[in-house]
Amino acid sequence: MMEEIVLRVVETTGIEKGIAQKTISIIFELLRDNCPQDKVQQLIDKLPGIEISASETPSGGGLFSRGAVLGGAMGAMGALGKLTSTGLTMGDVKKIGVEVLGYSREQAGDELVDEIVSSIPGLSQFI
Repeated sequence: MMEEIVLRVVETTGIEKGIAQKTISIIFELLRDNCPQDKVQQLIDKLPGIEISASETPSGGGLFSRGAVLGGAMGAMGALGKLTSTGLTMGDVKKIGVEVLGYSREQAGDELVDEIVSSIPGLSQFI
């Protein structure tokens, strides 16, 4: 399944396959570290093969965690920084985000994906 989403991102954006894999991993790291863990796990269970690298400083995230609003917003900014450091433009980041979320919606449903996205303040402006 990871290969399918990578190829969709490559086709949509024209970026290299390796960069597509890295950006997808960064997006899912952001979700893992800043969203309700039960919701993220439900999503991951519906997307077998999604690769998420180990985070150096996982926040444990979630709506009810201490500092979740600030942490989520800072997490989104940190992810944006990682994405743009790969040479992507804001337009590329938005295209990739739309594609990854579109694929996630197809596999896991709108409701679950909307809950996850809405748990990170400001994320919707980047995707």
